[in-house]
Amino acid sequence: MSARAADELPEKPRRSRRGLLVAGLALVVVLIAGAVFAALGTAGSDGADGRITVRIGATDASKEYWTTFRQLAAEHGIDLRTVAFSDYNQANPALAQGQIDVNLFQHLLFLADHNAATGDTLTPIGSTSVVPLNLYSRRHADLADIPAGGTVTIPNDATNQARALLVLQQAGLISLRGGGNPLSTVAEIDAAASKVRVLPVDAAQTVASLPSADAAVVNNNYALDADLDPSRALFGDDPAGPAAQPYTNVFVTRAEDADDPTYAKLVELYRDERVAGQVAADSRGTAVPVRRSPAELRAILAELTDEVRAAGDR
Repeated sequence: MSARAADELPEKPRRSRRGLLVAGLALVVVLIAGAVFAALGTAGSDGADGRITVRIGATDASKEYWTTFRQLAAEHGIDLRTVAFSDYNQANPALAQGQIDVNLFQHLLFLADHNAATGDTLTPIGSTSVVPLNLYSRRHADLADIPAGGTVTIPNDATNQARALLVLQQAGLISLRGGGNPLSTVAEIDAAASKVRVLPVDAAQTVASLPSADAAVVNNNYALDADLDPSRALFGDDPAGPAAQPYTNVFVTRAEDADDPTYAKLVELYRDERVAGQVAADSRGTAVPVRRSPAELRAILAELTDEVRAAGDR
């Protein structure tokens, strides 16, 4: 390939209100789209030799399995060009605006939250796995050692925040009024019945918070990048349990491209043992493979999107 293996886009500053954030991201995407198109070529275009170029967004594009994935795609006539995102909130606006063709970084609930907030119709075309969400500490070796009144940081994006709150409740560190749900917020914490104080931060900063916080709930990709050992996590949810369904990670594209055979081929190639084996090794055996049809994924997404919208109307 003549282009770089991963074309990196700069992280954009975040705002406190999700609506303003989405609008700001969309504007930046519009401004930079022309430059990216020039650098990477036309999406899905056939070259003189009949090869097809696909631009795929990811937050972990430096991982070894992406090299294997690109090589395998090349063997099947697909030039797979990864675009690296350092912020979870960049990749969906980029896809919606046509800056990339596919992305692979998010679970179904994250996608539902995006579609509900923006009116986009981004669509899952294949499932990959569910990974655990773990609680780590550099101050304490055991869950019981976390002191009353201690501070625990969690990701501040809506869906990972809710999942993190459920992890903390399962760990006995907080209590959520009404028992909590996949859309819970920090406002639902019953402070009087909780052991710790919860501090939401950018997901990418949860690891950086570990020296000063008593513990942090860290997304798996950031944990592994920081060489945190999942086997030494203080607590984590069960990625194989039924409650993990909303957290199924998926390939996503625009609705009008959902039946594109080239994109379906990428899903198939990602499941090849040469890629899947490296993905499993990279997750240190924590990722649980999920095989659901596109129709099943879209039905789950529709239900989750309705729930997100209903929660927003309350």
